[in-house]
Amino acid sequence: MLDLFESVRPEDPRPRQAIEHARAWVRGEIKMMESRSAGGHAMAAARDLRGAARHAAYAAGQAGVVAHVAAHELGAAAYAIKAVRAAASDGGGDAVGRLECRWQRDQLPEAIRELVLDDQRLRNDLCWSVFDC
Repeated sequence: MLDLFESVRPEDPRPRQAIEHARAWVRGEIKMMESRSAGGHAMAAARDLRGAARHAAYAAGQAGVVAHVAAHELGAAAYAIKAVRAAASDGGGDAVGRLECRWQRDQLPEAIRELVLDDQRLRNDLCWSVFDC
């Protein structure tokens, strides 16, 4: 998703830094507050944007802000799907959104796959129905 943001704002590192901080938190290299802060800055980068770039920055921000809360894991995934939908220029947003959703599901570790899929079914309406794939 970062390319959708960086194509509009190549000089703004905040969404990329949010992803890097979330990964560093997972590895135990930084505290959650650092990841949350970077995620907040990524979401601030989205404020004056529209469309795919805005959704991509929010996806990165969500990844950094709520990585420590299992019940919020769908936010970044949902924003990423919204981003690819918005980036589709030929009216094929629904199709590329379904492809992104399927790709995300293919990345799920087997140990949590059913848990995440069940959560997607339960909270799909809250997530703009992006998990209908």
